Amino acid sequence: MLLSLVQRIASMLLLVTISGLLPACNSSGGDAQPQIPLAAVNEQLILTDQQNSALRFDNGAITIRGGVRGIIVVRQNASSYLAFERNCPYQPLDTCSRVKVEPFLRLYDPCCKSQFSFTGQPEAGPATLPLRRYSTALSGNLLTITN
Repeated sequence: MLLSLVQRIASMLLLVTISGLLPACNSSGGDAQPQIPLAAVNEQLILTDQQNSALRFDNGAITIRGGVRGIIVVRQNASSYLAFERNCPYQPLDTCSRVKVEPFLRLYDPCCKSQFSFTGQPEAGPATLPLRRYSTALSGNLLTITN
């Protein structure tokens, strides 16, 4: 009988302990930001095409199709390019959440007013996460973008 009572107390303590830990699993409460959905990315750009002429200059940027809501391609220098998802990380499920290019100045989301550097880092507005970055590989005048 004493063993049964000890087992019941131990079970109740375990239940109280577990239930006390569950809210800690989501310690950010209601502030958690949803994740940007995933999309397969495998795009190729011919850098000498006229439509890609902004990529002839450092910090030049263009937008192309692909990803979730499009892809931004930024030239760092003649041999280095970055590619980012256009879906803003602040509220990625909002239909207006789409990062735009202000040539040679910044990347910004007019919906939430977040601004990003040409390296994808947040600079102003409510966004605290960087833009999702895709891999780039340069071979001659062909830029391949993948995830």
